[in-house]
Amino acid sequence: MAAADLSKRWGLIVGLRALMMLLAGLYAVIWPVSALSVLVIAGGVVLLVDGVLGLWSLTFGGAKTGNFWFDVVRSVLAILTGLIILLSPFLATLITVWFVVYLVAFQAILVGVMEIFVGIRERSHLPRVWPVLLSGALYVLFGVVLLFSPLMSAIYFVIFGGLLMIVFSIGLFALARRLYRGAATTL
Repeated sequence: MAAADLSKRWGLIVGLRALMMLLAGLYAVIWPVSALSVLVIAGGVVLLVDGVLGLWSLTFGGAKTGNFWFDVVRSVLAILTGLIILLSPFLATLITVWFVVYLVAFQAILVGVMEIFVGIRERSHLPRVWPVLLSGALYVLFGVVLLFSPLMSAIYFVIFGGLLMIVFSIGLFALARRLYRGAATTL
């Protein structure tokens, strides 16, 4: 296969990937609640498949960790969690969203408090202490906002992720164009 043909194929593949990413990003920006539900359901499917494959591999001697009972329990829990998510996607979406947003919120608060503490403790070694203190305060504020509005925060996270996918797809379109045009100039 000639290098030009290979470059042209890769240009098409990258272009298709960019198109899929653009469509997914637009979907996440326009319908963030639906996109969030789709993500949770996809996670349920992944857990279910992982659990089934984990048990299947154990029957044929393919342990993941070397501890048979740990692998059995992990696989069964993955299957049960996947089934619960697929049987009640609305409740699973709420629980998953609250868990992830609270996890991010507590991490932000902890990081902010640590930055403030270190900024105060090390103020004699810093040329300016106010940027560290401001950063810590903003982290704490961000965490508190997340705690008070987890569902809206999750929706904003999905919209932000969709915007990032749109921006990244533009870069992929540029790469696809370069690959495709590079194939045309080598002919």
